[in-house]
Amino acid sequence: MKIGTVSISYSRKFNLGNYESIELGCSLWAQVEDEKDADGVVQFLYYQAKAAVKEAAMPVIKANEFQISKAKSQKKVTNDDGTVEDL
Repeated sequence: MKIGTVSISYSRKFNLGNYESIELGCSLWAQVEDEKDADGVVQFLYYQAKAAVKEAAMPVIKANEFQISKAKSQKKVTNDDGTVEDL
């Protein structure tokens, strides 16, 4: 019986538009006593890291979507006849 450590790192870059992006990542480690368990532990850690990154990204993405919709609602276009129209 061997005791070892397995680790997983997960990162993702999110495009926020307007030439902005954010990269979030998570690294997790676990000790395993049996090498047979290592594959299952790695898979579990992967899904945990992925969920953590998603959870951390949601407030940023929601805030960004609000800013984008706010900017779109404030844009105005001048037509050929000189009238101003909201986009």
